Amino acid sequence: MREFNIAGNCVPEMHYMVDISKKLEQIIKLIDGGKYFTINRARQYGKTTTMSQIYRNLNNRYLVIETSFEGLGDKAFENENEFCESFIKLITKRLKHNKVEKNIIDKWEENKSELEKFEELSDKITDLVESSDREIVLMIDEVDKSSNNQLFLHFIGMLRNKYLDRNKGYDKTFKSVILAGVYDVKNLKLKVRPDQERKYNSPWNIAVDFDVEMSFDKEEISTMLEDYEKENITSMDIQEISEELYNYTSGYPFLVSKLCKIIDEKLDDLKLKEAKWSKEGVKEAVKLILKERNTLFDDLIKNLENNEEMYNLIYRILIKGEKVDYSVDNPILFKGIMFGILKGEESKIRIHNKIFEIRIYNYMISKKQTSGEIQNYASESQFIKEDGTLYMQRILEKFQELMYHEYRKKDEKFIEREGRLLFLAFIKPIINGIGFYYVEAETRNSRRMDIVVTYNNKEYIIELKKWYRDKYEKKGHEQLADYLNSRNLEKGYMLVFDFREGKKYTDKWIEVKGKKIYEAIV
Repeated sequence: MREFNIAGNCVPEMHYMVDISKKLEQIIKLIDGGKYFTINRARQYGKTTTMSQIYRNLNNRYLVIETSFEGLGDKAFENENEFCESFIKLITKRLKHNKVEKNIIDKWEENKSELEKFEELSDKITDLVESSDREIVLMIDEVDKSSNNQLFLHFIGMLRNKYLDRNKGYDKTFKSVILAGVYDVKNLKLKVRPDQERKYNSPWNIAVDFDVEMSFDKEEISTMLEDYEKENITSMDIQEISEELYNYTSGYPFLVSKLCKIIDEKLDDLKLKEAKWSKEGVKEAVKLILKERNTLFDDLIKNLENNEEMYNLIYRILIKGEKVDYSVDNPILFKGIMFGILKGEESKIRIHNKIFEIRIYNYMISKKQTSGEIQNYASESQFIKEDGTLYMQRILEKFQELMYHEYRKKDEKFIEREGRLLFLAFIKPIINGIGFYYVEAETRNSRRMDIVVTYNNKEYIIELKKWYRDKYEKKGHEQLADYLNSRNLEKGYMLVFDFREGKKYTDKWIEVKGKKIYEAIV
């Protein structure tokens, strides 16, 4: 019985998989052209599965050596002798797996413990290539486990020199070398000589750019659902589910597979109004994934905790609504994209996906609460109606009351800076466990922000905006009415932050374009 896989590489016989044949075509074209390159993507982004599929597709044409530096250990990087011996052992395992002739393997292993310099390992690689009846492709996964080690940089520097000599006709070496990891090895620096601290040279500047889009698009996601549907016959609307999965994940491979795994394995016991393979089922899966801890979310928060500049940048994007232009020369943006937290879209930077956004919002709220900057509010049963839906009007009324009693004497800049986070902190415990919220990226700016709350399979739209002038107020009402229409909702809510002196904390229902809007001024 096959399943959705979230651990290690995917195997077609064991797992439901996205059809990545178009991505493989692009990668194989690079290999056929004898290119060296690095697949650097964030954690759990499908690198290992992609390399496994390359092996499956090419091992009849080339001798594909697929290995990993995972678990190699520190000892292998103590000196050149230890590294060479460890590397030969790694390759030997793959040669045996590929059923390479014994005499070739014996020659490859000969005097392995006596190698003292990379020059000697280089000669062994030449001998191996010359003795093979097929061109050899070398793939090394998890290279960034040791990418901060100078010895590793010397090793790939040796591969670089062999590549250059091959192109000049002086040497023979691997047809193609593929290094995979989070960090871009192409940008690592190698000291030219030990006594030169300031002069650097990239040991991997021969690598071509790897521009293959590794995230899944809606059509690719649908191929995995089609694969599942053939065996399970659920009568799901594959296009609708694919779009909903993409809506929350932006095609992040782990998140797509994880949501599908939750739907398949954990929603049977829930009394859903619709079938589990539905938009409601996807929302339930999102709710469950937001409650759990996993290595991807741990890495997400760790990268924010360890990088103050990135934390501040993401705070400005999410909370203050600032628009940040994408620049390839900005090291903070580069690192955020490399870690999979950010993505460039139409020359602007945004958070990669909605699930990451919600997780980061919750993290920032918790961080502000533990520091004492904002209060922690308890859930109130008075906000839940008898039919299990939210009494959103009462939530806004209570928040208005809170702002009047607790924050009206606060510094105006504090309210302007933290107002949105204050509201999210207020509503989070009310919906926690049963619902979740997210922010529409298209509306997040300094003037307005639309929050979509999902609770008990019902949606609520709350627009948070700053008061400017009456004409902008009217425009805001019309924008909200149009948005409600696009989501097939009859009611919406508007929370207006008014920084004028002598303002009144008013609230009222108004009708705009046939939609009812409840507006509260704070």
